[in-house]
Amino acid sequence: MTESEIPSFREARRMVDRRALVQQPAAEKVALTLATGRVLAEDLRADRDIPPFPRSTRDGYAVRVADLGKLPAVLKVLGEIRAGERAENLPSTVATGEAVAIMTGAPVPSGADAVVMVEFTSQGNGDGRVTVSRGVGPGENIVLRGAEAKQGSILLERGTRLQEAAIGLAASVGRDQLAVYRKPRVAILSTGDEIVEVTAEPGPTQIRNSNSYSLAAQVERAGGEAIRLPIAPDEAGRLRELIEEGLRADLLVMTGGVSMGRYDLVEQVLEEIGAEFFFTGAKIQPGRPVVFGRAQRKYFFGLPGNPVSTMVTLELFARPMLQALAGMKPRPLTFLHARAKSEIRVKPGLTRFLPANISGEYEESQVELVMWQGSGDIAATARANCYAVIAPDREKIGAGEWVPVMMR
Repeated sequence: MTESEIPSFREARRMVDRRALVQQPAAEKVALTLATGRVLAEDLRADRDIPPFPRSTRDGYAVRVADLGKLPAVLKVLGEIRAGERAENLPSTVATGEAVAIMTGAPVPSGADAVVMVEFTSQGNGDGRVTVSRGVGPGENIVLRGAEAKQGSILLERGTRLQEAAIGLAASVGRDQLAVYRKPRVAILSTGDEIVEVTAEPGPTQIRNSNSYSLAAQVERAGGEAIRLPIAPDEAGRLRELIEEGLRADLLVMTGGVSMGRYDLVEQVLEEIGAEFFFTGAKIQPGRPVVFGRAQRKYFFGLPGNPVSTMVTLELFARPMLQALAGMKPRPLTFLHARAKSEIRVKPGLTRFLPANISGEYEESQVELVMWQGSGDIAATARANCYAVIAPDREKIGAGEWVPVMMR
């Protein structure tokens, strides 16, 4: 691929997104207690109106607004309604000049059209009356029946990843099981004779296999099941065996062996097994040599071997495909913005994702690059909490200018 044929970051990302849109993962049923982090394979619907009755949002008194036209107003108290009160225990209606003491979450009785907070009332000396010192508007401090959802309406759409609020919502409509998509199995293959296992004592020119562990953590966080394969040597036969093993998973992610060196064999082996390449490089830093393709009806990514490049390219390119395989609805890539704490200078031509730290609060948030020694400096990235995103047409960003930020 010539320089002019290498796609920009946006072009490369769109190539991935287009193919991610058509994925159709398999579904299974799981207990609600095991559904956290999984992706809904069905629409979650309300089994009744929510709330199923007009509900008070405050402790106070259920009243008729018309009775508070002149303040202070003295009303007769019919009784008290607690949350969970049985319907047969409720007053039949609240008539003119009457009120009912009511707790937060309790059903509002017929005839009452507002709840006045207890702070604006005072009780008589055991005479069964309450004095109201402040008026309320119609419907104030009441959630009407069905205001949150009508029976049968969709509460969560298929493709939603389930977090704590969604789990609680499913429980509230009586679901102890949910249909979710099966977690995609993602094979992770590190390549290169210079790579040794983490428990090994590396030689003078060797490094431990950190990539497969960082990638596994990213895969699990994104909703996949990581499968770490043995390290592939710089030998075509064994490399091919491991690539074909990886292609039996739902997605194959390889690190190393995708640049232009004499012993970078990954693309060569993929070509031998009939792989189709969608791009072999993207105009980004770090991660320019990233590869995306398909072989034996499975998608694969070839990521650069430097640790920072590996983490950035998985987040930018492999993550949307992984999420699609997990059943998630496509989500556009969006960035936060913060002001540059100090001047940033880069060479134009590439979209850059540079390790950085965002600090400050509210509208005073600032971002500053972490001092790093290039895409092999994993220690610098571990100290960062975000990436500053520099557009390809920018050479200088002055202190105080807004900078796009991708959180880690």
